Amino acid sequence: MATAETVTFLWEGLDKKGEKVKGESESANELILKAELRRQGINPLKVKKKPKSLFGGKGKKIVPKDIAVFMRQLATMMTAGVPLVQAFDIIGKGNDKPAMQDLILSVKGDVESGTNLADSLEKHPKYFDDLVCNLVAAGEQSGTLEKLLDKIATYKEKTEELKGKVKKALFYPIAVLVVAFIVCGILLIFVVPQFQDIFKSFGADLPAFTKMVIALSNFVQAYWLYILAGLFAAGYAFNTAKQRSPAMRRSIDMISLKIPIVGGILEKSAIARFARTLSTMFAAGVPLVEAMESVGGATGNILFQEATLRMRDDVATGTQLQQTMKQTGLFPNMMVQMVAIGEESGSLDEMLGKVADFYEEEVDNLVGGLSSLLEPLIMAILGVLVGGLVIAMYLPIFKMGAVV
Repeated sequence: MATAETVTFLWEGLDKKGEKVKGESESANELILKAELRRQGINPLKVKKKPKSLFGGKGKKIVPKDIAVFMRQLATMMTAGVPLVQAFDIIGKGNDKPAMQDLILSVKGDVESGTNLADSLEKHPKYFDDLVCNLVAAGEQSGTLEKLLDKIATYKEKTEELKGKVKKALFYPIAVLVVAFIVCGILLIFVVPQFQDIFKSFGADLPAFTKMVIALSNFVQAYWLYILAGLFAAGYAFNTAKQRSPAMRRSIDMISLKIPIVGGILEKSAIARFARTLSTMFAAGVPLVEAMESVGGATGNILFQEATLRMRDDVATGTQLQQTMKQTGLFPNMMVQMVAIGEESGSLDEMLGKVADFYEEEVDNLVGGLSSLLEPLIMAILGVLVGGLVIAMYLPIFKMGAVV
């Protein structure tokens, strides 16, 4: 990671055996770097400043997957006995994403100055949520930081895997439908007018379906710019309202759970996240009432979040977890029974882990089934949209052929 005093260089050279080697190093200038390479037994042939990426650099955002990889790397190094500061240095300098390098080395700087790891991570709430910070704090207090880092890494990996499956289920049909509407727009704006000019020379009355398509084509040609602007404005207004209005988020989450097939995937995904998060935090020794504050936000659905907060209040007054879960009406009986067994046997974290494994597998199976179910449905929609336009344009030609 380049600082104000150093620059990143790319170099090529020959080692002691005469074999060609190349690498990337930081130095104040080219002469110092060449001297350093010679001390390492490398004869530098070419040294140049590392060019800045046109599309990368600071503009490349940090995504949750980057945090999951970072936690796994840190857990592995801590388990192997690498000191914390050294582990941050190795991971930071080895990361390809500059924004991630800045984040890791910023945390490293705080740790070097004497701040504990949990407080250092709390300074970056955009990337490290309360769950991660609470678990790290528990690990530092109990002296089991490497074990809890491993649990955090496992949790992050499974959560991101689950998110990926849900996105995969939703992305494919949406992408196909968007392409279908684009193709229909192109046909209406550029192809239908050509047929319209041909039909004018016929002088015969056109079929009603053809007239309807021509009228639609004229409308789209006249107002396509307004239609696009309206779609963008509606999308922007929807996103803004969703971010600022809890009531709208609640309505969207409620409706999304009732959508056929997709609703089942979203519901089971929320249940799996709830179980995985609570299992991880409870296994780390975080008190149940305290853990449930982080669990609600991790479900990804405001209905489950509200239910979790109500459950937290009930558990704080002495109600059993399985009893308050049953009262919400959101959790399946199998899960309630597993939680009841866990509470009675003192193995709640283990039972919740099994529930999470079960529902993650359910989501995987539903996503696989959804893909095979949607393909013929999407083909039918494409046939109606695109095929309908083509048929409308050829109906007058078929009619003329019948007359002849």
